[in-house]
Amino acid sequence: MKTRILIADDHETVREGLKAIVNSQTDMEVIGEAGNGISAVNLAQELQPDVIVMDISMPEMNGLKATAKIKKLCPQVKVLTLSRHTDGGYLQELLRAGASGYILKQSAASELIHALRAVIAGGKYIDPTIAEKVLGGYTAKPVKTGFAPNLESITEREAEVLRLVAWGYSNKEIAARLKISVKTVEAHKTNSMKKLEMRSRIDIVRFALLQGWLQDT
Repeated sequence: MKTRILIADDHETVREGLKAIVNSQTDMEVIGEAGNGISAVNLAQELQPDVIVMDISMPEMNGLKATAKIKKLCPQVKVLTLSRHTDGGYLQELLRAGASGYILKQSAASELIHALRAVIAGGKYIDPTIAEKVLGGYTAKPVKTGFAPNLESITEREAEVLRLVAWGYSNKEIAARLKISVKTVEAHKTNSMKKLEMRSRIDIVRFALLQGWLQDT
């Protein structure tokens, strides 16, 4: 059975290009196209695709809002966001909204297919260009002598909580998934951030990138 994909972009020429790339794969097919965020939400409910390739900048409703709405209405639908922006400014919000990946429009066709396969497999995917920029701020961060930002610094459960935080889950959602209390989630998050000298969610995302948690599985 082919993976069913919906393409959402306000430029018809871009949609045609993406459609050609996807349909060139024997195990994928484009089942619908949307020219704006509202249409993407409506078609997601109507067609129930496996994956939506979602442009961020669209009229009526942008890709970020459309992603959040779709994940609430159709949580099983995976969203791979598409953008020309290389600064990664939307990354945290998109992960929080439930996006499974972020890829640049200027990336090679092979990169899009690689990202789609990663998302289809249940993983998270961040375009290498964005990953390098995000990681750059983390690896350049001064650390104390003897400090090594790796998994050996934290417990297995702390790593599990950090991974879910990086993927965009809330403390309440993490608690439900791991069958622990919200306070316990907060404690694991606080302890691990302290051990790894993290100050914010973006530090967690950077660490997740270093561990490969946001790339393909």
